Amino acid sequence: MIKNRFAAQQLRSWFLFFALLIVVASVLYANRLASRLAQEERRKMEVWADATREFILADENTNVDFVSRIIEGNTTIPVIMTDTEGHYLLSRNVREPKDNVEAFYARKIARLRESQEPIEVRIDDNTVQYIYYEDSTLLRQLQYFPYIQFSVIFLFIIISIFSLYTVQRSEQNKVWVGLSKETAHQLGTPISSLLGWQELLQTKYPDDKLIPEMSKDISRLQTIAERFSKIGSEPELRRAALLPVIEKSVGYMQTRTSNKIQYEIVAGDSENVKVMMNEPLLQWVLENICKNAVDAMSGTGHITVRLTREDEKVNIDISDTGKGIRERDFNKVFLPGYTTKNRGWGLGLSLAKRIVEDYHTGRISVLQSELGKGTTFRIQMKTV
Repeated sequence: MIKNRFAAQQLRSWFLFFALLIVVASVLYANRLASRLAQEERRKMEVWADATREFILADENTNVDFVSRIIEGNTTIPVIMTDTEGHYLLSRNVREPKDNVEAFYARKIARLRESQEPIEVRIDDNTVQYIYYEDSTLLRQLQYFPYIQFSVIFLFIIISIFSLYTVQRSEQNKVWVGLSKETAHQLGTPISSLLGWQELLQTKYPDDKLIPEMSKDISRLQTIAERFSKIGSEPELRRAALLPVIEKSVGYMQTRTSNKIQYEIVAGDSENVKVMMNEPLLQWVLENICKNAVDAMSGTGHITVRLTREDEKVNIDISDTGKGIRERDFNKVFLPGYTTKNRGWGLGLSLAKRIVEDYHTGRISVLQSELGKGTTFRIQMKTV
């Protein structure tokens, strides 16, 4: 499973690498084309400036057809002609506003004078005019093209990663469901056998004090099998008080851990809070977190389960005095296969997250943790 996740991460990294490679290559190529097109437009404007000069100097005997075709041939590049003082004379391919035309040209000419060297049109020794121009629509589109392409590629990557994640999660779900149901099925036969042996022993030794304890453990095995059988199925939720479920889970853990582990439940004004829950599954979550806390404390420490209300939600904070979790691992602890134990599959918190968030529409997270001092997990659920 860890290998599969590593392979998926590698695949996402390769997607990002090739996307960046395409974007960089596109930007460089587009910039090169834009530079060449800008030079070509500059040459066209110089020719257009010469044609304008010839048109201005032409008299009644001069054939201006060719010059006119050059002037009229500019249909894409916005051009403004000014006098020596920078006052507007004429323009072409410029979209004028309906109002404040003079102010519009004044602002535009001032901006162009700061951004480019104008083309000089010398009419005679005493008269000089200047031509300013903007990039054509084609050149502007070419400059924006790499960013549009980047957006498309980025969107493609997001969709691809989401698809990979969905497929991966779907495969994981199938594995969890199959494993859980097979486990429940395999537990069924020995549990039935144990029930038969228990009844036989109860009949032969009715006063034996160990048989009731055996009954409790068999009942516990039935509960575990029931929990596994519910994975992958839509659980039945019912409105129930939260505190008794917590007390039952903590009580179970208390009888199966060292006396050096101290448990405390703090309910405050939330002792009567109710939520929609599947009790066996929620107990599983609470017991799993408490068991992890016991392991983190190496058999000695304090576990506190605190209930607090927050608007229409209730928080279940489970704190321990264990070795703590590094901040960068806060989200990793819920990943399938992640574990810090020498033995273990790293499935407990992953299943707990699925039970809380998928089945109970709640949220589970590491609220805070400090190395060497302890960790607090928070389960947040809606009240009803």
